[in-house]
Amino acid sequence: MAPRAIFPKADAYKLYLLAMGLSAFATTLAYTVHLVYQVKQVGLNPLQLVLVGTTLELTALLTEIPTGVVADVYSRRLSVIVGFLLLGLGLILEGSLPVFEVLLVGQVVAGLGYTFLSGATSAWIVDEIGLERAGKAFLRGAQAEQIFAFCGIFVSVALASVSLQLAIVCGGILLALLAAFLALFMPETGFQRRPASDRESWRMFVATFRDGFALVRARQILLLITFAAIIHGAFSEGYDRLWITHTLENFSLPPLGQFDEVVWFGIISAVSMPLSLAVTEGLRRRLDLSDNRQVALTLIGVYAALIGSVLLFILAERFAFVLLGLWLTGAARAVRNPLMEAWINQHTESDVRATVLSIQGQADAFGQIAGGPLVGAVGLLSSVRLAISLSALLLLPILPVFRLTLNAKRSRDSGPD
Repeated sequence: MAPRAIFPKADAYKLYLLAMGLSAFATTLAYTVHLVYQVKQVGLNPLQLVLVGTTLELTALLTEIPTGVVADVYSRRLSVIVGFLLLGLGLILEGSLPVFEVLLVGQVVAGLGYTFLSGATSAWIVDEIGLERAGKAFLRGAQAEQIFAFCGIFVSVALASVSLQLAIVCGGILLALLAAFLALFMPETGFQRRPASDRESWRMFVATFRDGFALVRARQILLLITFAAIIHGAFSEGYDRLWITHTLENFSLPPLGQFDEVVWFGIISAVSMPLSLAVTEGLRRRLDLSDNRQVALTLIGVYAALIGSVLLFILAERFAFVLLGLWLTGAARAVRNPLMEAWINQHTESDVRATVLSIQGQADAFGQIAGGPLVGAVGLLSSVRLAISLSALLLLPILPVFRLTLNAKRSRDSGPD
C-alpha cells in the first residue's frame, strides 16, 4: 500500500486542517519578525520595502494563471506540495543573507510558491469533501491557522531574540518539511486527471485558462469579485510593508524590562490571533455561506470596519489606540479571507475552480503592483503616516462594488457554454 493511502478520502478534511495549521505555524515563525528584519537589519527605506513586496506580487502576476491551470489539468496535490517547498526555499534564502538583492531573489522564489498554492489548496479540498462541506472547512481552516500561528508567535519571538535571521530560516525549513510530509501522505481521490495526451498539450492549458476567464467575464458576480480583489491588493501592499516602519519611527515602544523591542511585535500578533479566532467562530456559527446576500452584506461590514481600524491606527497619537487599530485591522482581515474563498467557490465548477481562484490571485497581485510603489514613493518623499492613510482610502471603492453584488445574477446558467 502506498504511504499516502494512510489518509483515505474521509480523512482529507483532517489533513487539510493540519496542513493549514502547520503552514501557518511555519510562516508565523518567519513573518512575525520579517519586516523588523528588513527595517532594522537590512536597513530598507519605505520605497525599498514596498519594492520587495512588489517583486513578490509581480512574480505572482506573471505565474498565477499558469500554476492555477497546472492544478486544474495535472494535479492539485502536486501543486500544493511544490508550493510549500518553494515558499520554504524562498524564506531560507531571504534569511540567509541580509542584502536587498538577495531579498528580491527570495521574493521571486516565494512568490512562485504562493502561486502554486493559490487556488490549488481550496480546489483540492472542495474535490475531496464536496462543495457543501467546503465552506465550513474554509472557516475551520482559518481557525486552525490562527491557533497554530498563535503558538508560532512565541517561538518566533524566542528565536528572534537570538537572531532575526534564525526565525526566518527556521520557518522556511518547516515549510520544506511540510512539503515532504504531504508528498508522502496527501490523498487525491476526488480530482479527475486529464488524459496524458491532453496534459502534454499546451492547447489544453490554454483551453482551461480560456474557460476560467470566460466564466469570470460571463458571470457578473465573479467580475465584481475580481474588481474587489484589485482594490484590496492596492490597499494591502502599502499597509503590510509600512505598518512596522510607522510604529518604530513614530512611537517609543514602552520598555519591557530586559526584553528586546521585537517582543512588542509578538505581543501585537499574540493579541490579534484570539480576537480573529473569536470573530471567525462567530461567523461560522451564524453565517449561511450559501446565501449570496448574507455574504455580501457581511463583507461590506468587514471592509467598513477595516477602513476605520486602519485610520485609527495611523491617526492615533497614543500608543494604546495604535494597538487597538492594529488588532481590529488584523481581525477584519482574518475574517475577510475565508469569506471570499468560500464565496468564489460557490460560483465556479470543479474543472476550472483552481484557475478562477488563480485569476482572483492575479487580480490581487495587479492591485498590489499598481498601488504599492505609489504608496511607497509617498512614504519616501513625504511620510509613512500619509502613505498608510492613502492605502486606507484606496479601499473606499470596494464598498459600492460589494453593494452591486447584492443584485448580481448568481445562476450558473449565465456561465459560458
